[in-house]
Amino acid sequence: EEMKQLRSIILECGLTEEFKWRKPCYTFKGRNIIIIQPFNKYLAVMFFKGVLLEDKENILVKPGENSQTQRQIRFTNVEEIKETETILKAYIREAMEKSEVEVETEEKPAIEIPEELQQIFKEMPSFEVAFHALTPGRQRGYLIYFSKSKQSKTRTARIEKYIEKIMDGKGLND
Repeated sequence: EEMKQLRSIILECGLTEEFKWRKPCYTFKGRNIIIIQPFNKYLAVMFFKGVLLEDKENILVKPGENSQTQRQIRFTNVEEIKETETILKAYIREAMEKSEVEVETEEKPAIEIPEELQQIFKEMPSFEVAFHALTPGRQRGYLIYFSKSKQSKTRTARIEKYIEKIMDGKGLND
């Protein structure tokens, strides 16, 4: 019900509805503006260039610690969406106006390839090819996840768990 309500509000703003990353995504002049993201505890409208929005109502949230430009508005029920409709539409209009503005992002530091992953690359050259065929963001996601483990056996177990997914060209959260 929440998704239907959000969809209705978004379409009233004149955005084009598409389906990207298995989610409803809304564009303006060919540029991604927002996407609806369902999570277990809430539903979010994520603005791709949310960092550019003024956020006078102080309702935008950074979706993750590594997010640079995206910002979300989170909802837990239809009533919250209805109460925020006017504000949401204003934020959408502002995002549309700023859709052609380029966002400056920080250069992300390189992440070292863990020894365990290098070893598996040596044992399975096709796996290395598949890993390097992933988008830079997907590679980075895996490297961050694999590297967070303190113990070598945990890193190895994590890598082995995701071999099939990587071979299929999928990211950590796909």
